[in-house]
Amino acid sequence: MASSAANVMLVIHEKKTTSIDLYRPLRLYIASAYSEREAAAADDDLTAVRDLRSAVEQPSLPDASSLEQRRDALLAYARALALVEPRFPISPDRGHVHSLTFTWHDAFKTNKKASLPSVHLEKAAVLFNLGAVYSQIALAADRTTDVGIRTACGSFQSAAGAFAWMRESGVAAKAVAAGATTVDVTPECAAMLEKLMLAQAQECFFEKVIAGGKPPALCSKVARQVGIFYEEAYASLSAAPLSQHFDKTWVSNVQLKAAQFYADACYRCSLDLHEKEEIAQEIARLKIGISALTDAKKVARGVAAQLLDSVNKLESSMKTNLERAMKENDRVYLMRVPDASSLGALPAASLVKPTSLAEVLDARKERLFSSLVPDGSMKALSKYTEMVDDIIRTQAEKLQQASEITRVRLKEMDLPDSILSLEGNISLPLDLKEDVEAVQISGGPAGLEAELQQLRDLNRVNQELLVQTEEMLQKEANEDAQFRTQFGSRWTRPQSSTLTKNIQDRLNLFASNLKTAGESDSQIERGLKESYPLMSILDKRSIESALPSISRPIMSLDGNEDAIIGALKQSLRQLESLGAQRAGLEDMLKEMKRKDDILPKLMAGVGSHDDLFKKETSKYDPVCADIADNIVAQEQLLLQIQAQNEQFAAVFNLEDYKVARERCYKQIAAAVAKYRDTKKNINEGLNFYVTLQEAIGKIKQQCSDFIMTRNIQCREMIEEVQRKLSGFSFSSSSQANMQRNISAPPDQNRPSPPPHAPHAQGPYAVPPGGDSRPGYSQPEPRPAYSQAYPPYSAPPRQPPYGAPHPGHYQQPPHQPPPNHDYGQPAYPGWRGPYYNAHQPQPQQPGPYPQPPYNAQGSYPPHQNYYYRPQ
Repeated sequence: MASSAANVMLVIHEKKTTSIDLYRPLRLYIASAYSEREAAAADDDLTAVRDLRSAVEQPSLPDASSLEQRRDALLAYARALALVEPRFPISPDRGHVHSLTFTWHDAFKTNKKASLPSVHLEKAAVLFNLGAVYSQIALAADRTTDVGIRTACGSFQSAAGAFAWMRESGVAAKAVAAGATTVDVTPECAAMLEKLMLAQAQECFFEKVIAGGKPPALCSKVARQVGIFYEEAYASLSAAPLSQHFDKTWVSNVQLKAAQFYADACYRCSLDLHEKEEIAQEIARLKIGISALTDAKKVARGVAAQLLDSVNKLESSMKTNLERAMKENDRVYLMRVPDASSLGALPAASLVKPTSLAEVLDARKERLFSSLVPDGSMKALSKYTEMVDDIIRTQAEKLQQASEITRVRLKEMDLPDSILSLEGNISLPLDLKEDVEAVQISGGPAGLEAELQQLRDLNRVNQELLVQTEEMLQKEANEDAQFRTQFGSRWTRPQSSTLTKNIQDRLNLFASNLKTAGESDSQIERGLKESYPLMSILDKRSIESALPSISRPIMSLDGNEDAIIGALKQSLRQLESLGAQRAGLEDMLKEMKRKDDILPKLMAGVGSHDDLFKKETSKYDPVCADIADNIVAQEQLLLQIQAQNEQFAAVFNLEDYKVARERCYKQIAAAVAKYRDTKKNINEGLNFYVTLQEAIGKIKQQCSDFIMTRNIQCREMIEEVQRKLSGFSFSSSSQANMQRNISAPPDQNRPSPPPHAPHAQGPYAVPPGGDSRPGYSQPEPRPAYSQAYPPYSAPPRQPPYGAPHPGHYQQPPHQPPPNHDYGQPAYPGWRGPYYNAHQPQPQQPGPYPQPPYNAQGSYPPHQNYYYRPQ
């Protein structure tokens, strides 16, 4: 059941502001603080900032293109404010530019407003409006399409990112500290809106998994996370300062959505439980979900009718399933329904997170007011940045070196692998594990027998094709010999054996190659039987049973094995904690650098820059001290672990275990190598047979065309002999007998070829400028057939296809004769353009049956199981 509440989502409207002219106050400040010359130089920048502020003041239109333009205007103005803030004292802690006050109305209670001479209020309002516009873009997307649902989900996450940036960057807190402001720009409201946007983004994912028919268990996890986000938003709405600020219907909508998706998670979970025949838990989950919906509906006031309808449908479906499950339990399963308190929490899967706006809000590439920073300050800032970078680089190298020392020392002591082996958690080295998994994915040693059967089948198919082709040629030769005997010197047509000599030579070569290939197949099969005991270790259970493990000593003198293991494990846990602490210290350094902005101090400071640098870099000293303490503690702990490991190795005889383990690893590696070698030989064989089958198929087609042409020649020659004999005088009976003898073809059951056979001239060449008709159809005397129809040309004799050593194949260089491209298949069962299964084609004349490779075969197409695409 897809959630029909998909269209009921909340949108955030923008804050409204009053117009303000930034140009004049900022220009007056530059002229007074710097000079008139600097003010004139900054004229273009001031105009740009004024225009950006004017664009933000205009209300947005609801269409998609206008919303995107609105988003871009807000981003551009936010970047401009990031450059204005450090250069102009527009905040209570730094004073303020004369007559510059920002006024913004509350987005949720428009009758309330705040007017402050604070750039922090301006920045907070712009970020709020940016999140609002992102939410509007998301709501405008058509979520019935894949593109629309991706757009909606991404835009909701970007909206959450805007509200998260308000809270995390401290903009909201600074706006509140600047003076009395509206509730919508407080850190509490930003956190609530962030959760609300995440809830709606996760809801988009829920719509997608439902539409995609994903398993109920996955749908339940996604739905549960939607409910969690709504629950967190509702908790913020119920606490100060938001509890009395929002419209009741808005709050009811969030509350009902939280209950709905909790119930939906219970419903999807119950479907999964029903499939597993866990009827008692199914009943319990359905009851819990129905109860949640019932309670939420009691307090829901003024919610959208569409949402209420969706909730009612969900409740109806759950009640129907509950009634069915209870009947099944009463009649069949007779399970005790557990109490709700005994059930664990439903699992959740979070698929969304706030999109970071750090990149789109980064103003470092902007050039606004760059001339207002003195050159000395810029150089000083660059020097300070180099000093901080050097501190971070030095400390990062120490941390990395400490982590590498830990890795090497533990590997030398075979930790924690030896502890895991003692507990039964045995694993292969990563490279060997990947090799074994690749073998198992490709079918393992057991799958090689099926591929050997493919070799046998392909060999048989090729043999049958050869036999059929040779029989076709032999039958045509026998018919020609019969007419030659019957008519003697009047039968002037060239002998079949003369014309087919090159084809027969190629067939003999193919037969020789097949014989050699069959011998190679036999050697592969013998090799597989001999090496199968070695390769059988590659099966999953065989590896698990073959890998050695550390066992406790049979006799214990003092019974302190558990104490030794416990102490070693405790030390390893402490070592792991030190590693996690190092990672946190490195992140702390990077975060400190990110927030370290001394440009305002450089611009406003007096005195030596060196004193300022010394003071500012000193804030990194505590972190550097913590790093030094961590490294010292790790070295002491490694010495302790080494002593404990020596005691552990002595008690549990680790040396013998290591020898047995290495021996097992070598055996597995040898089995993998043997498997790969056998697999490679089989693949070469398959490729050989496929290529050879295509070549034989084309030769067979040439033979069919040759026989068709010879039949046409035979008929015309019989007609010519009849005309010549008609001039002689015979008795009526003799003449009738002669006509009967010369007009009857060798096979009475063979149908006559069509008057315009499609391949009548296929293999024969016509002299340039000559008549396109074959020579034997001319009424005038013509040259001998051996001149008019040259023999089939064959490519130079190639080496045998069969491999000179077991399991090795050479690809036959295939050179089809000119003007023949019949598209013969590499496997039986495929019909190419010559044998079109959908449109009737002229059948080949003669008594020969259709080749077996043109019928549906039982042999499957070859698949490379070892190199299966990932």
